[in-house]
Amino acid sequence: MAWQGIEGHDRVAASMVAAEAQGRIGGSYLFIGPPGVGKAAFARALAKALTCLEPSPGLVACGRCRSCVQADAGSHPDIDVVAKPEDRATIPLESFIGDAAHRMREGLCWRLLLKPAVGGRKVAIVLDADHLAEEAANCLLKTLEEPPPGAVIILVGTSLERQLPTIRSRCQVIRFKPLPAATVERLLTKELARAGDETDLAAIAAAAAASGGSLDRARLLLDAEVGVFRVRLLELLSRRPLAGVALARETTAVVEAAGKEAAPRRARLATVLAAAVEWYRAALRHAAAGERPADPALAAALDSWNGSAEEAAASLDCTLDALDAIAMNAHLPTLIDAWTAVLEAPRLAQAS
Repeated sequence: MAWQGIEGHDRVAASMVAAEAQGRIGGSYLFIGPPGVGKAAFARALAKALTCLEPSPGLVACGRCRSCVQADAGSHPDIDVVAKPEDRATIPLESFIGDAAHRMREGLCWRLLLKPAVGGRKVAIVLDADHLAEEAANCLLKTLEEPPPGAVIILVGTSLERQLPTIRSRCQVIRFKPLPAATVERLLTKELARAGDETDLAAIAAAAAASGGSLDRARLLLDAEVGVFRVRLLELLSRRPLAGVALARETTAVVEAAGKEAAPRRARLATVLAAAVEWYRAALRHAAAGERPADPALAAALDSWNGSAEEAAASLDCTLDALDAIAMNAHLPTLIDAWTAVLEAPRLAQAS
């Protein structure tokens, strides 16, 4: 049975339950794993369980005490959540130590020094740890190295490579794996049923299969326009030579169709680029070892692609860089143009 309703991470849950039973819950954790697999949800569930006044064996929150009620409402005085603001490229320094007029009298580091208001623990969750500016990260180092008594700090990121070495060295690293496609399909089906959505079961299964283990990505792939464009994207990426102008034009069109708000546009471009990452990884494995993907769309695209492993690796690096740039609030039309130009450049050089 899923721990605290969190599916797909029983191994992580078991390690936390064992640590709590032995009195060995650490002071600083770094949760690492792909986007959309439930890291943040796990962190919140763990915070609720650690602060529960009447927990059950197995580190299970009771759900009834005033601590659990406040945790569910997002108003618990001993559970602190910090995230990157939508309009910022990084988590600002003042989130940790207060603004210039209130240095070390506000912010996460200061709040952790206060005594717990409800139980015996304080828990801090730092979402978007990939976007910790170096100055902000340095302010957090001492707190990570020597958390106040009873405090637990959880950083949530996507990869170790995106964390400063000084951050990595001060945290216990907990790795979260992609969710099995069957789990994504089941969760998505339940979610849509609760919302009264009558999406075709075959469409849900297809989105889950193409999600790469990410529930967030599966939700976006259920958008008919995104799902159709994924097939078109694979066709464009597999063409020899690559048609960079067409790729840029069609990618820009599908991104702009998400609306005028920046957030859905960024989310849609991230889904497009994630599909490109999936394609180049499949192309790399195929070129290097002859491996053929189970996904029919990927397999069909590979049939018309005869690039080298080196080319696939270079294109993969370029696409991953573009994904990073989205999180840094890059201008999306410029980013799309730059991405497609770099993808096309090696082929133009080879053709000349």
